[in-house]
Amino acid sequence: MLTILKKDLPSEASDTLKNIEKGPPYPYFQDGKIFHNRESLLPIKTAGYYSEFTVESLKIGSRGTKRIVVGKGGETYYTDDH
Repeated sequence: MLTILKKDLPSEASDTLKNIEKGPPYPYFQDGKIFHNRESLLPIKTAGYYSEFTVESLKIGSRGTKRIVVGKGGETYYTDDH
């Protein structure tokens, strides 16, 4: 899991951030669901604290492995290998 500035995110992540701000419904059924932090790469919080959102992979046209993870406190993380 990587924390980076919004300006340094891949361009396709800007659509995901807009979708998060807008709220449901989201493009993918799994968006907005619990991110479990099983590898403990994020700060340890109670179950259900984090939600995940798909960053569409432009090259493959599917959900792929890129995600934005948002904590209930507003913190935002990006990963390209979920």
